[in-house]
Amino acid sequence: MFEEYFSRQITLWGEDTQKSLQTKHIAIVGAGGLGSSLAYALGCSGIGNIDIVDFDTISYHNIHRQIAYSLEDIDKSKAHILASKIKAKNPFVQVTGYDMGFDEFAQKNHKQYDLILDATDNVEARAFIDSYAKDTNTPWVYGSVEEFMGQVCLFDESSFEAFNSSTHQASKGITAPMVMHIASLQANLALRYLAGLVVKKDVLYYIYFNKEGELITQKFNMPKRK
Repeated sequence: MFEEYFSRQITLWGEDTQKSLQTKHIAIVGAGGLGSSLAYALGCSGIGNIDIVDFDTISYHNIHRQIAYSLEDIDKSKAHILASKIKAKNPFVQVTGYDMGFDEFAQKNHKQYDLILDATDNVEARAFIDSYAKDTNTPWVYGSVEEFMGQVCLFDESSFEAFNSSTHQASKGITAPMVMHIASLQANLALRYLAGLVVKKDVLYYIYFNKEGELITQKFNMPKRK
């Protein structure tokens, strides 16, 4: 059953690599737009253990871009509902939803992760993830979306301190396809890293549509941690 479920990936990189993913433990921080897509992509790729952390409940305005949820999920815990959806899709993954903020989670849980996925929506939360990752020597994948633009980076030796939270402005809106696009890029970086494939770390990818409607990707090397 395992070989049949993951047959396309086993064809890609072999059974040994696929089985190695079963030993991996990741945390997805945030179960909204990015978190929903990340959980679906990674939760069905063979990663053995996933913790989903989010204090929020599902609201009506979430549903257009948070693909895991339906109208009957309104007012329910995002973390718990998302975990249940992934369990229903993949019998080979252990998924646990934590209905709390990541700061509280970090105080109560002392787990060692192979990778942390940022699916939050504010700079302060990401700065906390960066600090936690630094303290626990854990790489993490940053992602953010606004309007028709987004950013992705696999942080390892670099620091999130380069982002100045004082200059961040209120959101001007967001589109569902861009959310899923950025989450897909995050998931690809994560999966390649966890599978032991070559992946470029500490490079910020900035993706946006220019005035002519062309999709542009720019790359920036992030500064090392002090």
